[in-house]
Amino acid sequence: MAISLFSFFSGAGLLDLGFEYSNLDFNIVFVNEYNASFLNAYIYSRLHHNMKRPIYGYHCGDINELLVPINSKVLQKYIQEQRALKNIVGFIGGPPCPDFSVGGKNLGKYGENGILAQRFVELIIAQQPNFFLFENVRGLVKTAKHLEYYNELKQALLNAGYIISDTILNSLSFGVPQDRDRVFMIGVLKNNFIKRIPLLDSDTLDFPWLKFAVFDSDVIKKLPWPSIQPYKENSKRIFRYPVPKELTVEYWFKKNKVYKHPNSKDVFQVKSGRAKMMQIPEGDTSRKSYKRLHRWRYSPTAAYGNNEVHLHPYKTRRLSVAEAMAIQSLPEWFCLPENMSLTHKFKVIGNGVPYLMSLGIAKSINEFINTYLRGGS
Repeated sequence: MAISLFSFFSGAGLLDLGFEYSNLDFNIVFVNEYNASFLNAYIYSRLHHNMKRPIYGYHCGDINELLVPINSKVLQKYIQEQRALKNIVGFIGGPPCPDFSVGGKNLGKYGENGILAQRFVELIIAQQPNFFLFENVRGLVKTAKHLEYYNELKQALLNAGYIISDTILNSLSFGVPQDRDRVFMIGVLKNNFIKRIPLLDSDTLDFPWLKFAVFDSDVIKKLPWPSIQPYKENSKRIFRYPVPKELTVEYWFKKNKVYKHPNSKDVFQVKSGRAKMMQIPEGDTSRKSYKRLHRWRYSPTAAYGNNEVHLHPYKTRRLSVAEAMAIQSLPEWFCLPENMSLTHKFKVIGNGVPYLMSLGIAKSINEFINTYLRGGS
């Protein structure tokens, strides 16, 4: 018996990687992504590391297509096949979030991306997986109009028979060298075994989101991290701070051997503005763009869009793709195809859930299912 996952809005598969690249019981059987370049990156990264192909393949297309009756029936057939094998079925995905992001379009449910969250919920309700994991930016619950939309989606899932737990998690809690908040919601379908599941009330799951956290992000942020120091190209700074070294940018650069990585040369070249770069101190992340990271500090959110530029701590350039992947705590082997556009490389990495964050959540879900759902239908 396995836990069969259907992945949606998969990007390059950063969320998926926490579930599949581990000794857990998950098996990704279906992958759906709208952007062909992103999906090619998903496929490339797995082939590069000799990981198995999903048995139902990779599907490039809009999630709306899966709600069309003929395609819906095919998806239902796949789910029935997995259930016939006594496997538990789960849907995972994070609908595109620029319409909810504070730095994005802020169009909410009326944006072309914002409506996709509703479509994902409609697909869950139509197909009735045993559980689902929904992920998005904090902006979805931060502003009143977005929160109203989020609560509508949540209520629709409750009405469809799911018991839910949701929370905001920070990636620092899971050992990621990045201050990044994400909204997570898990839902478990009511069935004959639901009485065994721990509940906070009749509709709220008591889910151990932080069971596999390694830090308290609130405590971490209050530590005496180094602040701003003068910038000097190719300078050396010895680590002498009472903070976790494994949460620092430089630790991950060395851990992932970013200067020898296949994507180490993937950097946006700046023809003009070099003089401006030279003037920004190491650790000055106060401005909206041209934030210079501190080598012995964690990074702000790795969102490389809307003209936000992150500068290398001690080199006069922007971050490379390899360095961005290290900040997302990806394994050293993870890489993107050479022929992928530089813009798409940064976007697909910046959009993803940090690997260690995904892994921590996957471990909690795996243990939860093994404890409470085994034998369910």
